[in-house]
Amino acid sequence: MRRAAAFLFLLTIALCALAAPKPGDPAPAFTATDSNGKTHQLSQYRGKFVVLEWTNSGCPFTRKHYATGNMQKLQREWTAKGVIWLTVLSSAPGQQGYKTAGEENDYLKQVSAAPTAVLMDPSGTVGHLYGAKTTPQIIVIDPAGKIVYDGAMDDKPTTDMDDVPHAKNYVEAALTEATSGKPVTTPSTQPYGCSVKYQ
Repeated sequence: MRRAAAFLFLLTIALCALAAPKPGDPAPAFTATDSNGKTHQLSQYRGKFVVLEWTNSGCPFTRKHYATGNMQKLQREWTAKGVIWLTVLSSAPGQQGYKTAGEENDYLKQVSAAPTAVLMDPSGTVGHLYGAKTTPQIIVIDPAGKIVYDGAMDDKPTTDMDDVPHAKNYVEAALTEATSGKPVTTPSTQPYGCSVKYQ
């Protein structure tokens, strides 16, 4: 019985991995509620660039980018240019990083975060839809609804805050190229960080 259950669990993971969209694929449609109770559908942002940022405030890799202001800087820079920035919280209840909507709003104020919205995804629905593996992990979607970048924030897979100023920021590069009408030079990288804390 246990072996059968374990096999089914592994099979589900393998199928999710195979089904995960990649750069060049259409971004999967979703509907999710944000930390203020507002509903967001990916389809409503057709014609705009959209960033999906998986987060977990308990993860030291995520903290590196927030404690240094690196993530907030990107959020402010690109939302000011019309990009929709959706932070996604896929930690399940009882898991590292899980927050209620109120707790998440308090945290956003505490760290002066500036996303368009934070999508509350405790069931992991949006995370599984995109095959999100780590926090942070960033996906960039173009105005036509295609994924143009999926992967790490930068090329320094550490928790060392001193690495941030010297890192090659893949997200910044992807957005700069894509919003200028150029192909993204590096459309896919290996995401690093803590595993997404699904149920």
